[in-house]
Amino acid sequence: MMYKALRVFALGAMLVPGLAISSLAQDLKIGYIDSIKIFEEYKETQEAERVYRQDVDAWTAQKSRMEQDIVRLRDELQAQSLMLSDEKKQEKRLELERLMQEYERFMEETFGDDGLAAQRNKELTQPILDKINRIIEDLAKERGLLMVFDVARADVVYADKTLDLTSIVLTQLQQQQ
Repeated sequence: MMYKALRVFALGAMLVPGLAISSLAQDLKIGYIDSIKIFEEYKETQEAERVYRQDVDAWTAQKSRMEQDIVRLRDELQAQSLMLSDEKKQEKRLELERLMQEYERFMEETFGDDGLAAQRNKELTQPILDKINRIIEDLAKERGLLMVFDVARADVVYADKTLDLTSIVLTQLQQQQ
């Protein structure tokens, strides 16, 4: 989307009589950050990751217990199939079906797109992202930048290191603690 906007912007500039692209490029003030580096080095992000990992580990343990119960009941049904009455077999099959439905519901509610894991991740990271975005916006306004790119998520072929705002964002984040 950003690439398309830049391409349209550059094309429009080429169509304006007497406007040289090189002078336009010199007036275009941009900066960039490396969000991966910020997330790796910022203490609040590390703490959020630790808390999130604990939650995911607990959900994964619960998932494993549910899987073990399903396997145990399935094996039990197969092993005892010849000895069980039709009524008992039906009971075990219904129990197995119930466990499998419970497992599927758990998986969707916990690990689905809008599940507990996604909600917890957003809950933990959104305040951090808001801080980072405020700092970037303030830096961009202070330096008169028109755009700031994230090299971790964009294709940047070349970037002058003097445009890198990553360390400044990290420093300001750490000063706010």
